Amino acid sequence: MREILTAGRYFKRKFGEKVYKIPISISGFTCPNIDGTVARGGCVFCENESFSPNLEHNQPKRFFLSPTSENPYLEFQLVQLEAQYKKTKKVLAKKFGAQKFIIYFQSFTNTYAPLATLQALYTKALSFEGVVGLSIGTRTDSINEEVLTYLAELSKSHEIWVEYGVQSSSDETLKRINRGHDSGNIEKYIALTHQYGLKMCAHVIFGLPGETPEMALESVKFALRLGVHSFKFHPLYVVKRTALANDFKKGEFLPISEECYIQTLIEAIKLLPEEVMLQRVSAGIEDETLLSPDWCYTKHQQMFNIRQALKKEGFMY
Repeated sequence: MREILTAGRYFKRKFGEKVYKIPISISGFTCPNIDGTVARGGCVFCENESFSPNLEHNQPKRFFLSPTSENPYLEFQLVQLEAQYKKTKKVLAKKFGAQKFIIYFQSFTNTYAPLATLQALYTKALSFEGVVGLSIGTRTDSINEEVLTYLAELSKSHEIWVEYGVQSSSDETLKRINRGHDSGNIEKYIALTHQYGLKMCAHVIFGLPGETPEMALESVKFALRLGVHSFKFHPLYVVKRTALANDFKKGEFLPISEECYIQTLIEAIKLLPEEVMLQRVSAGIEDETLLSPDWCYTKHQQMFNIRQALKKEGFMY
């Protein structure tokens, strides 16, 4: 039985105890294919509130950052960061006895802001008790050498991960989902991130519009060739208030079945070298915003089915 290198196993080996991720959602962050820099409307599957469970509703109204903008709300963001950290830490400490944490800047594009804002937020996050590092969700078209230089400096004393939304290596797919960049951009900035010695996690979605399982596996091979250190795999599901929801309602998009997803996942895992970490194998949302597929509603059942299928193939997740 091959034991998959999960995030839990990786961090326990490195730090001698379990390390817990604390997801953070900061007001004001957006991305360049929402604000019109490269496109408008965002990716077809994107409705950001669905991916921002910690985002408070008392945030300042409609302010959006960019790398060249002023940020009059930094103090609010710092308060927001600390409040989310303390709230989640309290729960994890009570439930699991957690003592070490990675701050996960999860929602939106978390390098798409002035460098001074990023420095303030990341420094604040690393100052919290028990925090050993950061994981920063972003896009390859929203990073630059100034930010990479800063992150490389942080990585000398902390665990720093850059999580890139690769999603697909197909230029046709990237255009279809309104990604706003092509595979060449992904290749260029992953190579640049390598030059700075930073650890990278690639997000790859299975079941994108027009894609076959074979195309999804090509995306995995593409990211492996680029030398990423970790993956997050997940199925594409449809939530309300997205362009994808409109296509689904018109019968123009059919979500991936659970059987097809699990089989594609198994084939993807077979491609991974033992030293490549696998951080996620499922996704879904347990509320009324989920339109389809139904099997993405209950994560517990989804994970049970995935684990059982992996076990039959000789993998322990």
